[in-house]
Amino acid sequence: MDAYAGLRVIEVSGDPGGEYTGKLLADMGADVVKVEPPGGSPTRRTGPFAGDVEGPENSLTFWFYNGGKRSVVLDWTGEDRAAFEDLVAGADVLLIGLRPSEAAAAGLDYDLLLEAHPRLVVLSVTPFGLTGPWADYRSSDLVALAAGGPLMSCGYDDHSIPPIRPGGNQGYHTAASFAHTGLLMALLERRLSGLGQLVDVSMHESLAVTVELANPYWFYPRVLVQRQTCRHAQPVNTQPTLFRCGDDRWIYFALILADHKPWNALVEWMDEQGLAADLVAPEYGGLEHRQRNFDHVQEVIECFFLLQDSATVYHEGQRRGLPIGPLYALEDLLEDEHLTERRFFAPVELDEGRSALFPTSPYRFSAAPPSAPGRPPRLGEHTAEVLRAVDDASSSAPVEAGR
Repeated sequence: MDAYAGLRVIEVSGDPGGEYTGKLLADMGADVVKVEPPGGSPTRRTGPFAGDVEGPENSLTFWFYNGGKRSVVLDWTGEDRAAFEDLVAGADVLLIGLRPSEAAAAGLDYDLLLEAHPRLVVLSVTPFGLTGPWADYRSSDLVALAAGGPLMSCGYDDHSIPPIRPGGNQGYHTAASFAHTGLLMALLERRLSGLGQLVDVSMHESLAVTVELANPYWFYPRVLVQRQTCRHAQPVNTQPTLFRCGDDRWIYFALILADHKPWNALVEWMDEQGLAADLVAPEYGGLEHRQRNFDHVQEVIECFFLLQDSATVYHEGQRRGLPIGPLYALEDLLEDEHLTERRFFAPVELDEGRSALFPTSPYRFSAAPPSAPGRPPRLGEHTAEVLRAVDDASSSAPVEAGR
């Protein structure tokens, strides 16, 4: 789906926050020109590497965050500055992942950029934003999750174990999602006013509003939530939600004792299998009795799941309207029948006859079938092509400032 067809984006970013923002745009049809220094983006040197062969063309990290972009190698802060400025003059969006001191050292003044190119949207994605006492602090996904708050809610019942970082670069991805939303609003506003603007996105602030229940519990009753093993942080401990099945796989089942409907559905299911034990007794119809005998209820449920395989438990539980699901590893996802039906993973042809499965966009549009993401570019692969197009445009007609 080419929702952003015709949108020209110049990306200068070397961390996953800015790169993932560019990927979201490229996946939807934007022409994202990634300006890389002569040595390449830092993510080209970040593992893991295809075939365990280190090199700028083998980084799986770079592949994922940069599919569908065009790579231009420029010493854009030095001898190639004029070429970079020509690129910006023809762009709709300048996506920058530089802290304020880095931007200043590179000679970037956002006010002057907007003055020279009134229709340009400058999208800044940084660890702590462009202003404030922390603006030039360095960060990482882990630092951002810690400073933003989500990390305190992630971990185990045993609080002698420190908080645990969730995987998957969630901090960077959250910031990229907010950046995408902010950019879209700026582009919509430009259709009304004809003017671009600076969109300042802070990963720190993006995470400060994605701490789930921690904010409302503190804002209103002034209560701190406590991290719990594989369940939502709450002011008090709740019942465990992970259960081992007979095939030695785990399922997640969120049973809320106070909710009578799922309780009755579960007991009916267990009773049909002859495994409900005394949970069918009338006194278990009352919440207070279930809460007093919580340990016993948990033991009976554990035995019930241990006597069945995880696939049966998952599908039968869902059929009965229960909040239940399997714990999948990556290899399970590649074989998942639902993702397969929706063509979520698609093969992408790489260079030298290689191909790899890539996740597609989670968006589905009725106007077009889902398409595979573009191939990640080789370092500097499109330099000559892009600069030639800029030269041709300059020679054929004067570039209107702020196009």
